[in-house]
Amino acid sequence: MTTVSPRPTSDLLTVETVPADGAVRVVCAGEVDCSTAPALRRALDDAFAGAPRAVVVDLEAVTFLDSAGLSVLAVAHRTADQAGSPMRVLVGTRAVSRALQVTGLWDLLGVELVVPGAGAA
Repeated sequence: MTTVSPRPTSDLLTVETVPADGAVRVVCAGEVDCSTAPALRRALDDAFAGAPRAVVVDLEAVTFLDSAGLSVLAVAHRTADQAGSPMRVLVGTRAVSRALQVTGLWDLLGVELVVPGAGAA
């Protein structure tokens, strides 16, 4: 498995793209706001450009998500539908889950809450 960082990331957000078995996992850590959301958007655009069998957006380590980040996720959802590549969104913090819930994106995206310390299956 190879880890690829699609673009230099800021001190507020890191974004890594991890391809595995025809799928792509986009792992984010930090804050997704109007200044950092373009990095997430580029990573997701690049992920879908490769026609993956699935895309996982891992937001477990994201501590802040504003409307710019929510917009990126909504666009990625539309892209996933058009491409026929299922997209999963993983969330691990209340700040991110709450933003997704109050906007209605939680249900639209089929967000999965990851319980800290539960271990990977």
